Amino acid sequence: MRIQDIGARVLGAGPRTVDLLIALLVQAAMTMPFVVPRAPELPDATWGAYGLTTLMVLPLVARRRAPVAVLIAVFAAGALYTFTVDGPGQPLPYAGLVAFYTVAELSSPAKRTGIAVLTALAVLYSVGLDSNDMRELLFSLFVFAAAYAFGRLAVTRKAYLRAVEDRARQLELTHRIEAEQAAARERARIAREMHDILSHAVSLMIVQAEAGPVAVRAAPERAEAAFDAISETGRDAMVQLRRMLGVLRENESAPGAPREPQPVLDELPGVVERVRGSGLEISYEVTGPARPLGLAVEATVYRIVQEALTNVVKHAAADTVSVHLDHGTRALIITVTDDGCGSAGGAGMGLIGIGERAAAHGGTADTGPGPGGRGFRVRVTIPQTRTQNQPRTRTGVGS
Repeated sequence: MRIQDIGARVLGAGPRTVDLLIALLVQAAMTMPFVVPRAPELPDATWGAYGLTTLMVLPLVARRRAPVAVLIAVFAAGALYTFTVDGPGQPLPYAGLVAFYTVAELSSPAKRTGIAVLTALAVLYSVGLDSNDMRELLFSLFVFAAAYAFGRLAVTRKAYLRAVEDRARQLELTHRIEAEQAAARERARIAREMHDILSHAVSLMIVQAEAGPVAVRAAPERAEAAFDAISETGRDAMVQLRRMLGVLRENESAPGAPREPQPVLDELPGVVERVRGSGLEISYEVTGPARPLGLAVEATVYRIVQEALTNVVKHAAADTVSVHLDHGTRALIITVTDDGCGSAGGAGMGLIGIGERAAAHGGTADTGPGPGGRGFRVRVTIPQTRTQNQPRTRTGVGS
């Protein structure tokens, strides 16, 4: 077994095991004067004297449970050794130092102060009784002061380790919360995307399907165009749904699997044409010098226009609708205006989703009556940013 493994096991042991090991180590140190060769003029190392050294060490096993009592017991056994036997002396009061260290580490300030004063007096009396040497007195006071200092440093170290562990737990909790919030935002984003796709496609298909039977009798060519528009709208919805479901199954798919790109502004004319196929008179206009917006912003603009047109088809009962994109110097302004009944979508999820999409890019969304109080208007302002002005590169969904 390697020394590192032994150290790891000792550090991972319980407090009682550690205290027992410390007591054995102190006993081994105090045994040294009894086993090394001694000069003939020195007192003999008797078993009685050795037994009293064990009596000094034995209380250390309970040092954590009663620090003050253990220190008193150690000093009492030491005094008994001094006054009753003439055995080998010790180079250091090992048991007393360990007990004093424990008092400094675990006792209250009042107890620590009282014990420190009594210990200093005991050291002064012991040295005066033994050698009455100033060097021995200073050395003894120094080693006991060092034991006290190490005890207080142990308290500081434990407090520091607790603070570090608490901070690590807080950071772990914060990261977990942030990950959960990010997952919730992503689920909400995917839910909005699927709502926009299905709502737009199904609304157009319903309008065109309802107009189909009438057109079959009155204008067969219009009926054929309506059915073609239904199939085209359905296929487009299927493509977009596969794209979104592919994102949801991303972890299960093979690495590097190709993914469809997000919708961009170049695809808006196609949306307009599909809505025009439902019988609405629709105009689409872009003004101002076009600037690179960034893929995320273009996808947002696409969904905003798509949702606004879906609301017109479903709720407005309008005859005409206009879509206007104005590339201003500081912002892109999207305006969708119809001449319908003026309640295009009320306060439903569609308009809420438009506001959330705009806010995600620092923009605003205003909805209400159109010019002159007629119809309904959706006006979204998305500010230009330095990131948006960078060249656009189309990537896969979720990239």
